[in-house]
Amino acid sequence: MSFSLYVHIPWCHSKCPYCDFNSHAASSWPEAQYTRALISELKDRAGTPPYSGQRIRTIFFGGGTPSLFDPKSIGEIIDAANRACGIEPDAEISLEANPGTVDLAKLGGMRAAGVNRISFGAQSFNAATLKFLGRIHCADETRAAAGMAHRAGFDRLNLDLIFAVPGQTVADVLFDIESVAALEPDHISAYNLTFEEGTAFFTDLKHGRIKQLATDEQAAMYQTVREEIPRRGYAMYEISNYAAPGHEARHNLTYWRAQTYLGIGAGAHSYAGDGRGGQRKRWWNEKLPARYISAIEERKNAETGAETIDEAGAQSEFVFLNLRLREGFAISDFHARFGRNFESIFGIVATPLFNNGLLTLDRGRIKLTDRGLEMADSVFAEFV
Repeated sequence: MSFSLYVHIPWCHSKCPYCDFNSHAASSWPEAQYTRALISELKDRAGTPPYSGQRIRTIFFGGGTPSLFDPKSIGEIIDAANRACGIEPDAEISLEANPGTVDLAKLGGMRAAGVNRISFGAQSFNAATLKFLGRIHCADETRAAAGMAHRAGFDRLNLDLIFAVPGQTVADVLFDIESVAALEPDHISAYNLTFEEGTAFFTDLKHGRIKQLATDEQAAMYQTVREEIPRRGYAMYEISNYAAPGHEARHNLTYWRAQTYLGIGAGAHSYAGDGRGGQRKRWWNEKLPARYISAIEERKNAETGAETIDEAGAQSEFVFLNLRLREGFAISDFHARFGRNFESIFGIVATPLFNNGLLTLDRGRIKLTDRGLEMADSVFAEFV
């Protein structure tokens, strides 16, 4: 048995107006103290079920901007994870980075520390779009960062794009796709801009200072993304993710397959219970970094909330998370996990979705159709 480890590093140079992650703009941060707290939390959790006796199959450093940390700190965390649990030999170890925060020495240091996959938030190659999104880097810095990542020995490179940005056109989206593919990543993520409550963009939208693109414009851009990225050799394997064959993001597949993971750090979430029967639980940490550090130093635990997920909730989550994947899920896998037939639980809900061409059954797997992809949120809502 194995699990995935998520490590949250919450600081950024500046807070992007669309970001609803637990991130905090700062010019300095208590790196050594926070690193010690992460290691302390990891050691404590590693000795408890369901993690005790299990090895780590993937690690993901997310944020915030993890590339603000020194490679030495990242290496200390990876080494501590290996001592506490054991890291599988072929583990995927990813780190998010802002293109404007790296140089060849830092990237080489991260690679030497054990990171084997780097993920840059490119977002766009259009200066006006980057400015609107509040990004602190420029397109040339993304190009330079990707080149340095290759030279530093990263065979695994993801680049993020954001589309459906106010002022953006389909031609702009196509330019971004051409630009990102030219950098030869093995993975591309392309996200439709959303206006999440609590963000600066949400406030601006509510007060009429910015306006979302029309639904048909957003749909046209999503169609362009779905068609043009695969044309360049990156198969769509999830609603927002594309990869060269065999280069899917293994860590994110843990989430979409509703498998066990441990999250450490300020505001990190964890999930336990992907086997048949047994208790399924989700919990989360204190969000403010200073309070997180204090909690860990006092009691080695910063948990501030938890929920037990009942069988019905787990079944719903399994369906709508797996439906994000282009391959969907096997009916036999649903039965193996829950000891119940899919149709006996969701038949009434699923039948109209099949009849309306939103879901399809293909060789024992249920998945979204192309039309279902465009209406994915509505499909998922039917299973909640």
